[in-house]
Amino acid sequence: MTSPWSKSSWRNHTALQMPDYPDHAALEAVEAKLATYPPLVFAGECRSLKSRLAEVSRGEAFLLQGGDCAESFAEFSGDSIRDTFRVLLQMAVVLTFAAKKPVVKVGRVAGQFAKPRSSSMETIDGVELPSYKGDIINDIDFTAKSRVPDPDRMLQGYTQSAASLNLLRAFAQGGFADLQRVASWNLGFAKGSPTADRYMRLAEQISASLEFVDACGVNPNNSAKMRGVDFYTSHEALLLQYEEALTRVDRSTGDTVAGSGHMIWIGDRTRQPDGAHVEFCRGVSNPLGFKCGPSLTEDDLMQLIDALNPEDEAGRITLICRFGAGNVAEHLPRLIRRVQREGRNVVWSCDPMHGNTIKADSGYKTRPFDKVLQEVREFFDIHEAEGAYAGGVHFEMTGKDVTECLGGMHGLASADLSSRYHTVCDPRLNASQALELAFLLAEELEKSVPESQAEAV
Repeated sequence: MTSPWSKSSWRNHTALQMPDYPDHAALEAVEAKLATYPPLVFAGECRSLKSRLAEVSRGEAFLLQGGDCAESFAEFSGDSIRDTFRVLLQMAVVLTFAAKKPVVKVGRVAGQFAKPRSSSMETIDGVELPSYKGDIINDIDFTAKSRVPDPDRMLQGYTQSAASLNLLRAFAQGGFADLQRVASWNLGFAKGSPTADRYMRLAEQISASLEFVDACGVNPNNSAKMRGVDFYTSHEALLLQYEEALTRVDRSTGDTVAGSGHMIWIGDRTRQPDGAHVEFCRGVSNPLGFKCGPSLTEDDLMQLIDALNPEDEAGRITLICRFGAGNVAEHLPRLIRRVQREGRNVVWSCDPMHGNTIKADSGYKTRPFDKVLQEVREFFDIHEAEGAYAGGVHFEMTGKDVTECLGGMHGLASADLSSRYHTVCDPRLNASQALELAFLLAEELEKSVPESQAEAV
């Protein structure tokens, strides 16, 4: 029998990867203050996203989820939000055209501050200090004072998230997301690259299709669907004090909603079925995800699905798979077969970033573009072989021109990483690499489009 749930019942369970705040009175004061703040997102928005994800689970739509590895207080700006939002829109247009299906757009933004770490301690030049766990917990500066968890940082995280959401809502509905405008951005991204022709052909097809639709009298002036987009936020629900403080009850339905973001997920290191993170997430009505790594067994998978979605609600659960290029065939088929045998409603999404992290010759932590692409292709091939629907992708990326991941159309090399390596945690695809990946993914999606539907476009 399932034990009673409350938004604080997670405190009775083992909570891994959580900070140890030395000043408990200060922590309680911050929690109390946050509990009086307005939620960052609203129940109706979360229900809308769940409905869209239900379409993905039925193979009627595709999920694009992407954004920063870890949001930074120091680099927060309207320009950075705009640039990442723009690249996600560009990617979505390319994928929509290729798949002939709507693309559900979800950002890793307005809450992606806390990060689990492989080790609780970090050593530099013989000095050992607590690891940096994200700006909402402690500071990246390598000093004893900076690495002490500070609850006041939760207040700054809330303020930055609120400002980010305000700008994103304006971009989504204020004309910036005009479909014709977004499509035109794609035309120049590959100029000067050795493979420019490959991408330009698809970009020109998209523009030609929009010109045809405009000639038929459908354009942003008379169609809200062409003038704006629905855009949702997501983050890993790691810092449970913050999550609990922003949890609210929707008066219209009685549902309990995590007010910190539209979708929250549980990481590969905190998905213990009897752990605090699963306990918290099972009681909120938001769409949920959890990371599926190589150590996840079929029985663990079903135990998590049962705990988080006992009524098998479509759109509730997204399985974010992260195995590493070359390892997908060893792990993914057994999970797909078990879910199919049990007849559960889930969204299958591919995170090709976390399993492909290496250390470059230059000493920087990086991710090779070709390995990221390889894992995506393996993910799609296995779903096709198993008769399942590959429903989405989950990228760590930015709209900035950073140099953090190797490869791509411009051949970023190990020696180039130091020029603009700005991430506070894991390496991200830059704007060009992210859009290139969308064009290459489009080729995979086009293979699954029925011939009659492809010819009709």
